[in-house]
Amino acid sequence: MNYKRILIKLSGEVFSGNNGGNIDMETLMDIAKALKQIKNDGKEIAIVVGAGNFVRGRDIKDIVRSRADSMGMLATIINSIALKDALEKTGLDSEVYSAVLMSEICKTYRRDDAVRDLKNGIITILAAGTGNPYFSTDMAAALRGIEINADVILFAKNVDGVYDKDPKKHTDAIKYERVTYSKILSEQLTVIDMAAAVLCDEFSMSSVLFALNEPKNIIEASRGGNIGTIIEK
Repeated sequence: MNYKRILIKLSGEVFSGNNGGNIDMETLMDIAKALKQIKNDGKEIAIVVGAGNFVRGRDIKDIVRSRADSMGMLATIINSIALKDALEKTGLDSEVYSAVLMSEICKTYRRDDAVRDLKNGIITILAAGTGNPYFSTDMAAALRGIEINADVILFAKNVDGVYDKDPKKHTDAIKYERVTYSKILSEQLTVIDMAAAVLCDEFSMSSVLFALNEPKNIIEASRGGNIGTIIEK
């Protein structure tokens, strides 16, 4: 697969590393070094960041869901600024764009501005999800990937691919090398957000789902290597 423009969805849990805290800068530096290799391959890189290391709106039961989701959006901005710091320490130019107005901290997302940065070799970090409650950062990745005309979305998760059933509960779970969005939807394989799967299917956006237990996995996925599961229409 000859991907030129890629969108990477980084789960917030990845930012914790193994130290049990919210942000492990050593882990972020490892990710930044991997992204530098991808940049050296001549690829344009956009990143959507999750917030699971801080807060997931849907998991907070005693706060109005829309407010809880707003907390999650803010957490993605924290993660995005930390990632920008790591990228710049490796010598990479990057810019954080927020889907909600945060002009004192980062730029407000505009599709044309983000694409212009990509063409100029600047890594664009797309924060605050879609800017709306009730939508996951997987959905934000699907939406932004389609908007910026990415060649592929790389879902870096805490699972190494798409299985026919939960591999944590079933020892006989089978991993797919390739799977369609329609199969994910019909069998409710909840490795990615269902709304994101619908959108990717409608716009024929290919994606790869893989585990980010090793930052080098991002490099392998960006080069179209044999890693994770390819998801397509």
